[in-house]
Amino acid sequence: MSVKIRLARGGAKKRPFYSIVIADARSPRDGRFIEKIGTFNPMLPSDHPDRVTLKEDRARHWLSAGALPTDRVARFLGQKEVIPMPAPRNNPKKATPKAKAQERLKAAEEARQAAAEAPAGGGEAAAEAAG
Repeated sequence: MSVKIRLARGGAKKRPFYSIVIADARSPRDGRFIEKIGTFNPMLPSDHPDRVTLKEDRARHWLSAGALPTDRVARFLGQKEVIPMPAPRNNPKKATPKAKAQERLKAAEEARQAAAEAPAGGGEAAAEAAG
């Protein structure tokens, strides 16, 4: 049996609340689980102490029994120093703006450069006229 440490979603619509559970990999996300070992409330600020609660001893037990954490749960376990902090994932192509957005950014940059050059030239002409 493949066991995972993962998040099970709860809470109201647009107000998520997650339980950190030990579950069989074949069970549905919010379905049957073996044990609840913590909670995650993404609505709280990131420095709030109740954002992530975790029974560290039970997490260590299940990790030693062969349970595999999901990426998000592995980050939580790394922050609590239960496991080494996982390496940050890198997906640079996904983060880059699409073609139209890149065109808009380029046009905005050119407009900014033109606006920066125009007042400098106009300021000198005004200074010569005043002097």
